[in-house]
Amino acid sequence: MELINRFLQSPERSFFLLGPRGTGKSTWTQAAFQGALRIDLLSPEAFRRYSAKPERLREAVEGDPGAKAVIVDEVQKVPALLPVIHALIEEKKKTIFILTGSSSRKLKRTGADLLAGRAVMRTLHPFMAAELSSGFDLDRALRCGLLPLVWGAEDPEDTLRSYAALYVREEVRMEGLVRNVGNFSRFLEAVSFSHASLLNLSNVARECEVERKVVESYVHILEDLLLAFRLDVFKKRAQRAMVAHPKFYFVDAGVYRSLRPQGPLDRRQDIDGHSLEGLVAQHLRAWNAYGGQRHQLSFWRTRSGVEVDFVVYGPRGFWAVEVKNADRVRDEDLRGLSAFREDYPEAEALFLYRGRERLKRRGVLCLPCDEFLKGLVPGKRLGA
Repeated sequence: MELINRFLQSPERSFFLLGPRGTGKSTWTQAAFQGALRIDLLSPEAFRRYSAKPERLREAVEGDPGAKAVIVDEVQKVPALLPVIHALIEEKKKTIFILTGSSSRKLKRTGADLLAGRAVMRTLHPFMAAELSSGFDLDRALRCGLLPLVWGAEDPEDTLRSYAALYVREEVRMEGLVRNVGNFSRFLEAVSFSHASLLNLSNVARECEVERKVVESYVHILEDLLLAFRLDVFKKRAQRAMVAHPKFYFVDAGVYRSLRPQGPLDRRQDIDGHSLEGLVAQHLRAWNAYGGQRHQLSFWRTRSGVEVDFVVYGPRGFWAVEVKNADRVRDEDLRGLSAFREDYPEAEALFLYRGRERLKRRGVLCLPCDEFLKGLVPGKRLGA
């Protein structure tokens, strides 16, 4: 697969680069830091060597004095390296340390703050449509997602099934994150029905027949593995009674699709609609992350059920975004946006749909979803 330029910009100092497996962290670091000293902790030999003696990292760095960058892949596998890296950052001011990871769990537990702000945080997301440019295909993205590992595979759907089966379950098993892998597998299936929906932990617990507190810990595991995220309800200057539950999303539409059971009782329209909303969600997160995390991403839903899928609020703008898997704009689809603008007239309203026309109706800018996604570039205003 040809190298695709990513929107992620490298800081001019040492940094953590987090992201789920398959987002292209190693590919990006190899391209951005050619000639760097690389320590790959996914290698069993390297893992054994540095687990047994973390101080070996100092020997490796001092043995390659010409290296201007040092990359430690999957640093969470040997957290004991962090104090050594901290000391090296202090001593070698001209050397940049890039610490990649696909899990924040061990880093949180062992204290990535040991680096005391010496390394900033960056995140690599699945591809954005604008990164793929003319190579972006909305139908394929909804079906297979945008993980680089999957997008560049000869058989994307088979790779995606393997990703879910091998990575999600095996990573959990190998890290010893859960006691009962069977319960966790049932949880993955049950929580897939919450994608792009309100997350009710009690309902999920009932579906997979485990305690609520266990389900809550499982959700935290998915978040720590950077495979899922939650959005809180937008409550600034709230004039109506709002729901309390957050919304839940898998990090990639393809991952959701691979975990969601599909059969005669499952409506394809519902699955496609949730995939589309999730695809927009992951793009908005990437747009915000690569743009400097300047905006708050949330949703809006009243207790009476009036809803807007996304609210983007920050110094560069205030937007309400509704997503519909429909090829035309109906007045009833704009009700949530109209209600939101009654409470927040300062907001710009965007309606994303599967049609081909760019329209303005009842003060709402209606955009084809693929046009919106292709035009979503960090630093650029939404809908511009």
